[in-house]
Amino acid sequence: MKIKRIEHIGIAVKSLENDAPFWKHVLNISHRGTEIVEREGVTTDIYDTGSGKVELLESLRDDSPIAAFIDKRGAGVHHICFEVENIHDAITELIDAGIEVIYKEPRKGAEGFLVTFIHPKSTGGVLVELAQKPD
Repeated sequence: MKIKRIEHIGIAVKSLENDAPFWKHVLNISHRGTEIVEREGVTTDIYDTGSGKVELLESLRDDSPIAAFIDKRGAGVHHICFEVENIHDAITELIDAGIEVIYKEPRKGAEGFLVTFIHPKSTGGVLVELAQKPD
């Protein structure tokens, strides 16, 4: 699998209204956009540092993965995402190596990326996202 770069760090927040101003106004990081990813039950708010992004994640509903994460661990770093050259090849390689992949078929994520996640049991406790940039 070819890792191209760190694509973003995902941060679970309770409220974009309360938490986004730190990233937007205090750190003055370029705001790339806000997007709802209905399938994951999340609103993303993306900031681009020029060498990687910060993705704030606010739950849309009480049964979303982000809501469960915040209930269990509180707000904070949720995952790290690596951009890969080919998501299908990466998934196959991981499964062949006995790594637990959450989505065996990639799903469409924020900004049109095709994504999967690697279960923290396989990574030493860190949720890892792999993403392929849309064509």
